[in-house]
Amino acid sequence: MEIIEVDDCELERYITNIMLDIGVPAHLKGYFYLRDAILLSGKDMSVVGSVTKLLYPTIAKRFHTTDQKVERAIRNVIEVSWARGNTDTFQEMFGYSPLTGRNRPTNSEYIARIADKVRLDYKAK
Repeated sequence: MEIIEVDDCELERYITNIMLDIGVPAHLKGYFYLRDAILLSGKDMSVVGSVTKLLYPTIAKRFHTTDQKVERAIRNVIEVSWARGNTDTFQEMFGYSPLTGRNRPTNSEYIARIADKVRLDYKAK
């Protein structure tokens, strides 16, 4: 099954579960931006290659804000989840965690890895 064929509501629910498992706090504005970024990237992985030109502006339009604010909010939510999140899940998903001493993944790495996981999980169904 291709991810494009899956209902957006079902995909959002699945992405939300992954984000909560990682430890992304739902009370931050970046939470919603990140979920949207993962959803859009899962449907079209080419947007991950140009997050500043395609992904952030698309999300900014949808939420009536600027692409700079979207980038900063996503970066903030990733930093918070990296500092407080589930290290076992990070280790499993990214191959490293805060415990290994490595820096957090970049916004595009974070988005791409989760979007890829979603795509692979839905192809397996």
